[in-house]
Amino acid sequence: MNNVSLVGRLVRDPEIRYTDGGSSITRITIAVDKRFKKEGEPQADFIPCIAFGKSAENIEKFFSKGNKIGVTGRIQTGSYTNKDGNKVYTTDVIVDTWEFVESASSSPGTKASDPITDSEDFMAIPDGIDDELPFN
Repeated sequence: MNNVSLVGRLVRDPEIRYTDGGSSITRITIAVDKRFKKEGEPQADFIPCIAFGKSAENIEKFFSKGNKIGVTGRIQTGSYTNKDGNKVYTTDVIVDTWEFVESASSSPGTKASDPITDSEDFMAIPDGIDDELPFN
């Protein structure tokens, strides 16, 4: 079974592109903290991920550098020949689903266009309302 789940922070803003047919593709790189850290070695793995369609558009819309994201998907390997004629091997996570892992207000990379609500935006519940509810 080819299944992967990751939780980490975006290392840069999502890059969205559109195919000639209008399909959207977003590339992100997620920094995933290592469980066991060794002195002098990186403390995170940097995992390249690719999302398609609505997932791609929503990731680009709601996330930016520094935001924490959870993704599930599958690992896909591939290769191509670069402009110098060398074969380059790739490993990416193809995103099937994604989720918010923290609130926008606690995230260091919150986009300015994202709505952030605070407790003042909620309606006060009047005293005694419990007596009027049809359930206990």
